[in-house]
Amino acid sequence: MIYNFNLGIGWASSGVEYAQAYRAGVLRKTGQKAKFIFTDMFPRDNIQHMTENIGFLDSEVIWLYTFFTDNKIRPVTYTLGQLESTFRNRNYTFTREGKKARYDFLEGNVYYTVYMVDEESDRVHRVEMVSNGCLIRKDYFTDRRIYSEYYAPLDNQAHLYQRRFFHSDQTVAYEEIIDNDAVTYQFPNRIMGSKEELVGYLVSCLNLTSEDVLIIDRTTKTGQAILQNAGQAKVLIPIHADHFSESGTDEENILWNNYYEYSFAQHKRVAAYITSTDAQKELLREQFQKYIGVCPKVVTIPVGSLDELKYPEGGRTPHSLITASRLATEKHVDWLLEAVVEARKTVEDITMDIYGKGEQEQALRGLINQWNCKDYVRLMGQQNLEEVYKHYDAYLSGSTSEGFGLTLMEAVGSGLPIIGFDVRYGNPNFIDEGENGYIIPVHDKMEKGERIQALARCIVRLFTEADLEAFHRHSYEKAKAYLTAEVEKQWMDLLNKI
Repeated sequence: MIYNFNLGIGWASSGVEYAQAYRAGVLRKTGQKAKFIFTDMFPRDNIQHMTENIGFLDSEVIWLYTFFTDNKIRPVTYTLGQLESTFRNRNYTFTREGKKARYDFLEGNVYYTVYMVDEESDRVHRVEMVSNGCLIRKDYFTDRRIYSEYYAPLDNQAHLYQRRFFHSDQTVAYEEIIDNDAVTYQFPNRIMGSKEELVGYLVSCLNLTSEDVLIIDRTTKTGQAILQNAGQAKVLIPIHADHFSESGTDEENILWNNYYEYSFAQHKRVAAYITSTDAQKELLREQFQKYIGVCPKVVTIPVGSLDELKYPEGGRTPHSLITASRLATEKHVDWLLEAVVEARKTVEDITMDIYGKGEQEQALRGLINQWNCKDYVRLMGQQNLEEVYKHYDAYLSGSTSEGFGLTLMEAVGSGLPIIGFDVRYGNPNFIDEGENGYIIPVHDKMEKGERIQALARCIVRLFTEADLEAFHRHSYEKAKAYLTAEVEKQWMDLLNKI
């Protein structure tokens, strides 16, 4: 079995989660049995809805907190009717607005706030119970209650002090006792004093052998517990971002990325480190040798793959640009927006569609209003883009750090030229300067305005000077290296040799 470890997942997931979803598909196609283990709490959504959304099968997912129960990963099906059947003839009034409903009970100064999975259905994700103005409990459901949280008033706030996790028959599987940042887990036959210990207990329960493989995608607060209980299982560490700080590195010392420092220190226990580009592989090998004096196994396997190249059935929309990412500060979508506004002064019919969700969405809406560009810059939300890229002329990237860039891969898979900054590792991996796009040189002291102007110049150059058909062809050629069949071979080679 191949066990893949991560922390969380969301509706606007990062590249790590998408990399895992791609990997799940590759492993399925090659007949490898795999599980994907998530260790964060998910109080706002059912984990199944988010893992299914990104492409995991329910049978592939393990959640730390239900692992020790007999409840399976499943969607929410518990209904308002089922909830009401537990009220035992109590009198109440009912109101609902969107995803949120409220039951006010006529006796006892008690009300329930109910959160549904969407605005249309009556499927209940959680119920918050308030008595005499104080939150006392939250119940969480799939097809039944899977866990409850218990609260008490402290300093005029609701203080979480306990969780109970249930078996399907509603007996208690175990409890989590919470005292601010300190937690204790109480099982019928053991007590554990930290979440790290709980993670280690999960790993020990897997009964790992030398035939098993552990792929640790995020080691933060879990890496040591996993490795200490891994037994003879083989350990693989994917590198999803830049693995060191250039500003903190000199000829004598290197400052590793905090996310990878522990796993690098444990190189004797790691069967292989996996980078997504050859450039990062060679750099990491050189740094291991130079700063630690060791030569661990480092291999390149792209974090994603393309089932097929996508060609437009008709023509592409002329002078149309697409960008797709989490709408996060480090993606610098605002720079792209301003660059498009500037480029339109020369090429008057340029359009840009922005795909993705994130904390910068409202700020981008504000910029669209500020620049009065809503007629040609659109926020498209989170969508499946598999059949979308091919309708555009080119792809824009404002990111200043990409370990790989899944959207870059998907863009070239639809033949799109790319414009982006000369930063490790994604853009140089997918852009051949002047052949399928432009790489913009940058330095630390380069001002935002300079970057925007450079982007705008490259957009204009692409649409006024470049042979777009030749650029499209070159992107398709680069994309062939990322076809699923090629990536499958690389995974099978690694798994057969470790």
